Amino acid sequence: MQIIPLSDITADLRDLVGGKAAGLGDLIRHGERVPPGFCITTETDLDALPEAEIIDAYQRLGGGPVAVRSSATAEDLPDASFAGQQDTLLDVTGATDLLAAIRACGQSLHGPRATAYRDAHHIDHDTVRMAVVVQQMIAPAVSGVLFTANPLTGCRTQMMVDAAPGPGTAVVDGATAADHYVLDGSDQPARGVLTPAHLADLHAAGVRIQGHAGSNQDIEWAIDEQDTLWVLQSRPITTLFPLPPATDKPQPRVYLEFGHVQGMLQPVTPMGMSTLRELIAAMLAPLGLKVEIVDIGGRLYGDLTDLARDRSARKRLVKLMAVDFGPRAQAAMEHVLADPRFAPLERGATRARTANPDALRTAARAVTGILRTLARPDAARTRLFHAVDRMRLASTAFDGPTTTTADRLRLVQTQDATDSHDEITWPVVAGILAASVPSHLLKGLVAPDEIQRVLGGMPHNVTIEMDLALWRIAERATEHRRLLLDTPPHRLALLHRQGRLPDIGLAAFLDSYGHRGVAEVDLGVPRWEEDPTPIFAMLANYLRLTDADQAPDRRFARAAATAEATLDGIATRARRRRPVRGRLAVFLLRRARELAGLREAGKFAGLYHLRERRRHLLLIGADLTAAALLEHPDDIMFLTLDEVHDAVHRGTDQRPTAAARKVVHHRELRRRTVPVALLSDGTDVETVLPAAPATGTALRGVGAAPGRVTGPARVVHDPATAHLEPGDILVAATTDPGWTPLFLTAAALVTDTGAIMAHGPTVAREYGIPAVICVPDATRRITTGQIITVDGATGTVTPHEATAPAVPEPSPTPSRG
Repeated sequence: MQIIPLSDITADLRDLVGGKAAGLGDLIRHGERVPPGFCITTETDLDALPEAEIIDAYQRLGGGPVAVRSSATAEDLPDASFAGQQDTLLDVTGATDLLAAIRACGQSLHGPRATAYRDAHHIDHDTVRMAVVVQQMIAPAVSGVLFTANPLTGCRTQMMVDAAPGPGTAVVDGATAADHYVLDGSDQPARGVLTPAHLADLHAAGVRIQGHAGSNQDIEWAIDEQDTLWVLQSRPITTLFPLPPATDKPQPRVYLEFGHVQGMLQPVTPMGMSTLRELIAAMLAPLGLKVEIVDIGGRLYGDLTDLARDRSARKRLVKLMAVDFGPRAQAAMEHVLADPRFAPLERGATRARTANPDALRTAARAVTGILRTLARPDAARTRLFHAVDRMRLASTAFDGPTTTTADRLRLVQTQDATDSHDEITWPVVAGILAASVPSHLLKGLVAPDEIQRVLGGMPHNVTIEMDLALWRIAERATEHRRLLLDTPPHRLALLHRQGRLPDIGLAAFLDSYGHRGVAEVDLGVPRWEEDPTPIFAMLANYLRLTDADQAPDRRFARAAATAEATLDGIATRARRRRPVRGRLAVFLLRRARELAGLREAGKFAGLYHLRERRRHLLLIGADLTAAALLEHPDDIMFLTLDEVHDAVHRGTDQRPTAAARKVVHHRELRRRTVPVALLSDGTDVETVLPAAPATGTALRGVGAAPGRVTGPARVVHDPATAHLEPGDILVAATTDPGWTPLFLTAAALVTDTGAIMAHGPTVAREYGIPAVICVPDATRRITTGQIITVDGATGTVTPHEATAPAVPEPSPTPSRG
């Protein structure tokens, strides 16, 4: 079958006609007014076009001007629209030009734009085939684009229209100034090229097309001289962040993204999501905060609506944002609290407040634990590390009588990873308070970067100890330098598992730290002991460091010495000018140096339990794979425990469920930006904040570790494959402890998001490298190789020169295709 009328195309013919033609056939079946036409299918060989049949079909259209459009099988996908990546030719007239246009469209499948786009979306080139659509040309009086959701803010209750006189290419190419309309269903005043009646028709068409497509759509349209509306094509809007889950609670609602506090913006597996919900709820409980954790796009969001509408709680929210969530979250929450829709409820509309015995007991334990820690920090540290060791030993006793798959599942379901240990919780909280309060007590007397210097070179941090242990392995491995530098990390990992590598001490390292990894709080992510590929990539980075003075252990020691000297200077100044507050601030800073490094200990200990829980789940997954209920053992991480229960006890085939979720998960892995705050209608709160004033060429963020460095940027999305040369400035969306070994060779750190007390900035301070966080779109605005200056004191990143991007940018196109 080589030629099919558009009116005969059904959804099951997608592989034969491509995405665009399948979409047009769907529009026609649902009664939309679409220019008539036909499709030359993927079965046609461009070198041997059925010319007579094509010319016959063309003449049946009237033989006048036509539009010739590409329609690839990997086009208009949920996460890849291919807008403008393949060719469209308009106003093609005559048989000779038509055949040439069809060949040109077919050949654009392998053009540089389409090839680069498929590479970026990890689409196999060999699986994609091209069909071509030929349609009667519409002579438009006005044309443009309709989005059934606001693509700038994500708001699903608004539609957006761009329109201009003449053909739509002027709008989609940006060749002319278009009239811009935002539709919310209300009457629109008359202005520009569209009348209120036109806008009402477009809004109604958007509602219809979105309804039968089942997703928000990007629609090209035209209105001819007879005032008739034509739909030229419709494709999914692929850039929208998913909506929050439906709820019957009062609207609107506001959700804050929690993952970046853990240095994690990648999506969480469904199995990991359930565990993280428990962990975050347990973390917030000592603070007196009860927050529902929801899954939006595989990310952890907390529903803060009730707190925002509570007269008492809302006063604490912005301060809480500043300490734990960073300035981006703080600015978003300030905007939400100023929104009349989130005004505090009248007292009668809220639940009567009664003393909560559990909260009072928690508060009493908190006060006792914090004061006890501040009084005797050495003893508190000893208790904490004993508690960590008990948790490690308890995890090794995780095994029970597991003679069957059901026994193993029962063990997993009954184990609780959220047990709170006062010996761990209150020393960590005391260290955070001791580090954060002095800046307020010394405001106007001490600069923020001085406080940050005092928090450098911090002892007792298990993550720092891990990084330095890996550095010592690199020092011992110098005789195997060429092997470790010249062999790809994944190959080294395979050789290690086969026992074919020289002994460099890696086995002992993995015994201590193998339960860790990137995105380690996600139960569904492999640990280093399962796949040490990232470790070998980091060792290679260390081996490139040849300047002994820049060795990580020396840098850490210098940072510690600078911290002590800075603290002595602050103490002299503060006691002289602020005798009471100054002495208290200095006392707290000294306690911070003894306690603040402990902040990683609780998470570090909890990871032992996650490792064992994951191990048991993978064994269950292997059993379910053997029973043909899962495709692969690790597919169990794309199920919930209830779904695993159904598979184990009822024999439910979970292969379709796991496969569908893996597709969504892998699509979300490619998402580079995640809203820090989201409204229930899909609005990304940051997109509606007032624009910051321009400040020259400098990119502005938040200084999180002092110092000033100039060097080449290295934009990294995956630490497992990162190649850092000594002196490179690490630029990342955010970082968690699994990234921190990269800090040993990085000259500075720049991130898109984060909080001053989060993992990345904390470790940067302790290594004495400058860090600027919360630089909007840093990973997009900075390119690898670009020379930049990072100034942790001023919170700025200044580009000096740019280099060509590693991947060529798509060239301009005559139309979006």
